[in-house]
Amino acid sequence: MSNKFISWLLFILLCLIWGSSFKLMKDSTAALTGSQIASLRIFAAALVCLPYALFQLKKIDTKRLPLVAFSAVIGNLLPAFLFAIALTRIDGSLGGILNSLTPICVVLIGILFYGERIAGQKMIGLLVGFTGLVLLTLVPVFTGERVISFDNMSYLLLPVVATLLYGVNVNMVSHRLKDINPINLATVSVAFMIIPSTLLLWQLDFLSLDFSNAANQQAIWGTAALGVLGSAVATVLFYSLVQRAGGLFASLVTYGIPFVALFWGFLDHEAITLLEIGCLLLILAGVYLANSSTARK
Repeated sequence: MSNKFISWLLFILLCLIWGSSFKLMKDSTAALTGSQIASLRIFAAALVCLPYALFQLKKIDTKRLPLVAFSAVIGNLLPAFLFAIALTRIDGSLGGILNSLTPICVVLIGILFYGERIAGQKMIGLLVGFTGLVLLTLVPVFTGERVISFDNMSYLLLPVVATLLYGVNVNMVSHRLKDINPINLATVSVAFMIIPSTLLLWQLDFLSLDFSNAANQQAIWGTAALGVLGSAVATVLFYSLVQRAGGLFASLVTYGIPFVALFWGFLDHEAITLLEIGCLLLILAGVYLANSSTARK
């Protein structure tokens, strides 16, 4: 299989996983606090990665382990907390829009700190895709089907900080950690979070929850699944994609999330309007423009 085919396969898998993650995260807020969701998510991911990471740890230069651990903090731990806490206070649609700032942050960090240069066509593609995503989110508002709450505006800063951290991490992985096997890099970095996440769960009185409560059980299992798929598996796939196709192409996954969200809505018998289809086509046009010559041959 060609590198381009594998890159697109990884891209689609990540869209499916992360597109479903927002729903799981939002559903869990009914029984768990944002901090508990984030801690449990990272704990589940670290627990799954730990056995493999213990055998692969020796393959990574010990001098680079602090940087690998730092990647876990800014690429998984802090964003998980920032998004989970934000979604307890802001509309999920706003969280999705802010998450789609990730490709733009990747480009800005790359230009400012790594001296990268980006073609004008790619920048136009990023802006076109982002515009399509914003319009797609606002379609139900235009048609009067829903109202987006702008309460707790200060919490909007949390996803913005998370996307900046994603931008820093993507550039760090693609520039400073690119020679490390992506599976080893992902599993070891996530496994580093086993101790902090355990301490956080204890500190947040997670063990005092009523585990016989059906709502709590559903939230816990949902969050655990979020950790295994949305953090552990997705980090392996994402780091592989970054090293194969570059940080910009990998970060465009956030533009594919709305397609998955609409698919879930379709399964719930929600109608997809022509206006929404038009917005999806606009997003696709943006991805096409931004991806011109991005994926490595």
